[in-house]
Amino acid sequence: MSETVTVNELAPHDPADEPTATGERADLLEALATHRRFLCFTTRDLTDEQAGRRTTASQLCLGGLIKHVAAVERTWGQFILDGPSAMPDFTSMTEADWARRADEFRMLPGETLAGVLADYAEVARRTDELVVTLPDLNATQPLPEAPWSQSGARWSARRVLMHIIAETAQHAGHADIIRESLDGAKTMG
Repeated sequence: MSETVTVNELAPHDPADEPTATGERADLLEALATHRRFLCFTTRDLTDEQAGRRTTASQLCLGGLIKHVAAVERTWGQFILDGPSAMPDFTSMTEADWARRADEFRMLPGETLAGVLADYAEVARRTDELVVTLPDLNATQPLPEAPWSQSGARWSARRVLMHIIAETAQHAGHADIIRESLDGAKTMG
């Protein structure tokens, strides 16, 4: 039987544990924290089974969305430091590679909501630390080859962080719809 995860377990918040930032970096961290909270809040009081349930025509579930957002944030954070070598070569991915990537979007046997949320919290902690300690938000890296990337494009650390914020916000909206379809609960309203 699955345990229900409470809101306090979702996003333990101790300001003393957070990196400190000012100016633009503080704004970026605040925007990211806001969307992370919305995303995690959609899983309040759910069991593992509920977090893995598809409630719409989409293949998405709440636990899978959080897994995906954590994976995206982890990869893009590493991209800021290491460039395109931090990412897969999307142009040569096999069907098996795409199937493994699709597993990011679902709760797999043995995975728990608490575990997914703990992983996301650790990814968030590392990203926040990176934002505070990165020497230059203007530093750029070439984008990896991918069908959706413009050939030869470069992104600054700032642009990558804005992409992480946008990705998190977009999926928080998806999560809100999935949760409302599950049991009528809403993030806002």
